[in-house]
Amino acid sequence: MWWTALIPFLGQALVMVFDEGLFHVHRGLPKWERIGHPLDTLTVLACMGFILCAPFNKTTLVIYILLAIFSSIFVTKDEFVHKECCPATEQWLHALLFTLHPITLTTAGFIWPVVQGAEVTPWIASWLDNPSLLKLFLVGQFITMCLFALYQIIYWNFWREADQ
Repeated sequence: MWWTALIPFLGQALVMVFDEGLFHVHRGLPKWERIGHPLDTLTVLACMGFILCAPFNKTTLVIYILLAIFSSIFVTKDEFVHKECCPATEQWLHALLFTLHPITLTTAGFIWPVVQGAEVTPWIASWLDNPSLLKLFLVGQFITMCLFALYQIIYWNFWREADQ
């Protein structure tokens, strides 16, 4: 059943591809989005990097929860302006992303103690029953997000920006 934990991540990635490929590339991004979107990604990287590096305990769990709450709120910062420049379908994709964001971070929080070998409740242990593959997934997810952040910075602030 461990693979079910990947579903929110895959859903979020799929929606991001549509948002980026269908809407951002088509309409272009103003400067505030060229800066803001990589910052959004960095808040997620902070969460994912934290669970990859920090030992799981009560204190670090609280820190992770605070990071995840901050990231979930931070990514909504542009919606007041998006209503002026985005079609309804793009705003709907954003709503999906805002729904998936805390779900993926919560799921990562459940995976964290499992991959570190910490004691977890029996239902979590039976659900997330492949720690080595889950660890590999988290590392792969972190690397993919780092590459996406680099894409956002380079493409939108140097390569694409020069076209406009």
